[in-house]
Amino acid sequence: TIGSCMKSVGEVMAIGRTFEEVIQKALRMVDESCAGFEPERFDQELMHRGTQDVEGEVKQELHKPSPVRIWSIAKAYQLGMTVSEVHELTRIDRWFLSKLYHIHQIRCSLKSMDFNELASTPCLMHEAKRCGFADRQIARDLRIVEAVPLSPRADPDMYAGGHVKELHIRKLRQRLNIVPVVKQIDTLAAEFPAETNYLYLTYSGTEHDVSLSAIPKATDSDSDMAVQSKELTNGARSNGQRPVMSRIVVLGCGAYRIGSSVEFDWCSVSCVKALRSLGHEAIVINCNPETVSTDFDESDRLYFEELCHETVMDIVELEQPFGVVVSVGGQTPNNLAMGLHNHGVRILGTSVEAIDTCENRFKFSKLCDTLRIDQPEWSEFTTVEEAFHFVKRVSYPVLVRPSYVLSGAAMRVVPSDEELERFLRTAAVVSREYPVVISKYVSGAKEVELDAVAQNGDIVNYAIAEHVENAGVHSGDASLLLPAQKLFVETHRRVKAIGQKICRALKISGPFNVQFMCKENEVMVIECNLRASRSLPFISKTYNVNFIEIATRIMLGMPQRPVTIQPMEMECIAAKVPVFSFARLKNSDPRLGVEMQSTGEVACFGVNQYEAFLKAMISSGFKLPTKNILISIGPSQQKVEFVQYAGLLVDMGFQLYATKTSAEFLKTQGAIDVMMVHKPFIKREPNALTMIKTGKIDLVINVPDSMDSQALSDGFELRRAAIDSGTSLIVDVKTAIFTIMSLHRKYTREKSGKEFFSLKSWQEYCEPRDVVPAAGQD
Repeated sequence: TIGSCMKSVGEVMAIGRTFEEVIQKALRMVDESCAGFEPERFDQELMHRGTQDVEGEVKQELHKPSPVRIWSIAKAYQLGMTVSEVHELTRIDRWFLSKLYHIHQIRCSLKSMDFNELASTPCLMHEAKRCGFADRQIARDLRIVEAVPLSPRADPDMYAGGHVKELHIRKLRQRLNIVPVVKQIDTLAAEFPAETNYLYLTYSGTEHDVSLSAIPKATDSDSDMAVQSKELTNGARSNGQRPVMSRIVVLGCGAYRIGSSVEFDWCSVSCVKALRSLGHEAIVINCNPETVSTDFDESDRLYFEELCHETVMDIVELEQPFGVVVSVGGQTPNNLAMGLHNHGVRILGTSVEAIDTCENRFKFSKLCDTLRIDQPEWSEFTTVEEAFHFVKRVSYPVLVRPSYVLSGAAMRVVPSDEELERFLRTAAVVSREYPVVISKYVSGAKEVELDAVAQNGDIVNYAIAEHVENAGVHSGDASLLLPAQKLFVETHRRVKAIGQKICRALKISGPFNVQFMCKENEVMVIECNLRASRSLPFISKTYNVNFIEIATRIMLGMPQRPVTIQPMEMECIAAKVPVFSFARLKNSDPRLGVEMQSTGEVACFGVNQYEAFLKAMISSGFKLPTKNILISIGPSQQKVEFVQYAGLLVDMGFQLYATKTSAEFLKTQGAIDVMMVHKPFIKREPNALTMIKTGKIDLVINVPDSMDSQALSDGFELRRAAIDSGTSLIVDVKTAIFTIMSLHRKYTREKSGKEFFSLKSWQEYCEPRDVVPAAGQD
């Protein structure tokens, strides 16, 4: 429910000349799967809720708003409600509601027409575009007519009946000369000519506000481009000017959300700075007002626009750039690569075919089989029955992975037949366009990440980081240590070798990330992303080497030598820890899984892994315990793993409390002094819930039984109570163990009179030190 407590993790800014235009743009910016102000988005929500009373649900939504309220208004209009009726329930100003109703009226007009009728009514097409309708939105609204066969000489993109496609609408409006113009935000109140860099596209205009004369293309060859880039850069240094060789479009990160945040903006800005320093004109497309990339002076031109195929194609046709960079803005621009490539846009860096191979789970799994790279046993499926057939062969648990998704969205670890059927029926992940891959889930494996930059299939620079948590926790929710601290030398060697093998097979030129499962020196690949990962800024700042700057030079075809990185010689360790917003999301289950949930992250440095990790935990909001700790661990294997570390807590003077089975195990297997407390649903005292709510517990360690949420369970009540009362919470056994080890190291050093925390600047940790010659030496 939306209320006085802020819950959003990001925002967008849409610019246009009508309210209808900007609201529809903004809705698409927030959710790329949404076409605009339409009731279908609310229909999806009703399906998820499983309700049959559509009108009652709509009225409830209008009265008590949630994040999908705007689409419930579209549904209300579809159901025949008037502006006045919606106003009475929402108290939204009638001016806004009437504008939204105008969108509804245009949609009704479109639905009454087929493609040919629209072609003969250009005024409706123009009004729809002026009011923010996307090409795909118009295509979906038109009536379908019976298809007729095309002649062999006909344009294959010509509409000949059947379903109308986005491309058909694009071709039609270009034929009717209904094309957008580039407008500039006037920041000087028309008193002087505006020179601001904020540009946007609109259909409410007749001429451009800026000159769009294309920079002459000196070459169409990447190698020639690299030579000229070097010559122009040298010339710029000699005369202090920056000659412009060609235009390069950089796609930004879009709205901050779970899975895509400021780390990708850092990558975009680093790419833009590198391009400009090399003599190129950098054009940024982004819609996020919170980013540095949307500052007016960071790029040569800034389009505050949607990151969608239609808009990027419009800008490319207007600006005529040499190429487009899709690999520095996260998953959103990466998903556009194939469509842009198919329409003749040059994608700089790694080939689009390679990107598709990695994004399509089936193709990538087949590639690993061809290269004889170990991976968990897998199979593709397009029906639920095929999924059950595979599970009978490999047994549970299994991991279900759709293609082209943001940060594990719609991905699940499934432990049983019932859970598998429920997930597949309700999550709508089964697709014939991109088959879903199901694989055996390997329990107890360590997850390791390889982040690298490559040129023509050879790794130039790389970094290997290890997760504190085992595989099964999304990499965005995991705690990372860099350099890796507990990897066998053979594991490190194999991770690098497999990464290089994949790199050569895909002929990668640019940034990429590979995730591995490692167990007893056995290394298996989880997935590969041919773009900058969210860890790349962290790695760049830890090693003091800008990986994106290197990648940009490579994507331009310039030769690049490896930058010397010596992890073994580093005098510090860096730890990255996630930050969650569960306190803002009432009744959400604060637990970790394969779908990302964190909304931020922190990184800290230390002289050892324990100091760095504890600093990072404190920076993320974790409060160090001082007296009482509550333990409730579900899985038997994890009880066995945890028992020896419970003894360290006792040694440090903590009073331990535990729920029944955990208390019995700690007493019998570890001779641990622990007090038993009752679970929340057992209405007896002493009760764990009461102790948390009254502030008697400093830290709750609760490890759930399975990877999927069990609402209304004792564990959920404990976790939720800890969040709501501001009590520190740990839900992963590996995180709990490493936290205890770090606390014990702090306790031991301080007990002996030594300081545990070191306070140094980033420069003291990471920048190379000048070597002072010894006495008597020159």
